[in-house]
Amino acid sequence: MSEGLSKVRVVVVDDQNISRGFFEMYVRAAANYELLAGLRTARSALDYVGEHDVDLLIMDVMMQDGIDGLSAAEIIKKDHPQIKIILTTSTSETSWEEKAKAAGIESFWYKEYDEHGLLEIMDRTMSGESVYPEESPKVPFGRVTRADLTERELEILRELTASMTNEEIAEKLSISVNTVKRHIQNIMEKTGFESRLEIASHAKLLGLVVSDEERLHEE
Repeated sequence: MSEGLSKVRVVVVDDQNISRGFFEMYVRAAANYELLAGLRTARSALDYVGEHDVDLLIMDVMMQDGIDGLSAAEIIKKDHPQIKIILTTSTSETSWEEKAKAAGIESFWYKEYDEHGLLEIMDRTMSGESVYPEESPKVPFGRVTRADLTERELEILRELTASMTNEEIAEKLSISVNTVKRHIQNIMEKTGFESRLEIASHAKLLGLVVSDEERLHEE
């Protein structure tokens, strides 16, 4: 951005104080950006963009107070398509990338795993790029990494972290109970974990996958 042009007006949204402070620090330190607000909820972001001129929104996906960041971003994109959005997460849940792309969200950044810095993502997004990771985060999971699990195994794992039974998983994914059991066994053989409870607890602790029920705060 050349000298003399107005600064990019930025709002950061994260319910974790440390993360929000990190975002705010980056924006304040960047010459071409102006921090308008740091907000704790996606609901407050919906209200704020309706009342202020915002150029760039940096928002976490997982927020516990009301609507989640992804759902809020979808609404904002419909109502304010001129606002560019960078969705962020400290988990390694990759299914959100496709949902974000489908909603027209410009960029997606993994706080813990992306090789690119936030400022680079901001600059590229504001220059017209859509910046998404080129590969899945390689998070250690037992004897393997997240990238070594198949998409179906990740689907099963996602539902295991939501404490669903084999029968419930089978119904939701439209597969047989035996198929569910086989995939769980395959995950145990790959990772070295010895039970479905051990698999689910480690996946949840690592933020390896996040079920839609958890993201949307559904019971």
